[in-house]
Amino acid sequence: MGNIFNFSPKTSPVKQLLRNCLDLAHQLNSNSFLELRNVPDENGADEISTSDCHSSYLNHLCMKSYEQLLLENKAWSEGMRAADPGYFERLINIQQPDYLWIGCSDSRVPPNLITQTQPGEIFIHRNIANLAIHTDLNMFTVLQYAVEILNVKHIVVCGHYGCGGVKAAMTNKSFGIINKWLRHIKDIYRLHQQEIDALPEEQRTNRLVEINVREQVYNLAKTSIVQRSWKSHNSPTLFGWVYDLKDGIINPILKLDPGSPLDHPIYEYDNLEDAM
Repeated sequence: MGNIFNFSPKTSPVKQLLRNCLDLAHQLNSNSFLELRNVPDENGADEISTSDCHSSYLNHLCMKSYEQLLLENKAWSEGMRAADPGYFERLINIQQPDYLWIGCSDSRVPPNLITQTQPGEIFIHRNIANLAIHTDLNMFTVLQYAVEILNVKHIVVCGHYGCGGVKAAMTNKSFGIINKWLRHIKDIYRLHQQEIDALPEEQRTNRLVEINVREQVYNLAKTSIVQRSWKSHNSPTLFGWVYDLKDGIINPILKLDPGSPLDHPIYEYDNLEDAM
């Protein structure tokens, strides 16, 4: 007799995933299969019986499938609508996030998850090593939209310790096209080399991660977009944070209040009424 798994209607997408795995198993002429029985229990849940189904084989068939993402999405949607029927309607009608998040693309640093925020609360831009480069039109488009259209109150630049982009920038290896991107981090290392090289080798990467975050915050403050908003709306406040993969804690590095002096007056504009 196989194992019996009970699934409530909320988890019905999982049942469909198992059905898909069954179909695939038959297509592959496998002897391992799932026997599905639509027998409701006393609570109305469907029973799914497994017969001769090896867990490792099932994981190979099911857990690696892109369909799992779609099914998890359906389950999440059903759960959200059951808990709050008006949830998605509110998201459709308005977007008023208080935060712009500029973070690293690293898959281990998901902004909404590590800050426990909901859709609609953070406007997000991510790239390799969380850079805010003055020639990056992608980043500047996001910045202008967030500041001038969404009127965000805060901008967070969030890096993370052990960043692969920062590590790569500290080597002499060529990585192809990405060299052009890492060049910006190499320049930061060059400017702060004496401080960084004075540290034990195992601490150097993480110190450059912190310095890089600081530099990106100042890069934002040097834009006419931010300076104009500081003058007209007394916002946004800029933050530099570093996330620690070891314990999931964010380490605040820097805070720039509206109107804060920059690291050199040459970056402060005096014709902000006309500047773009």
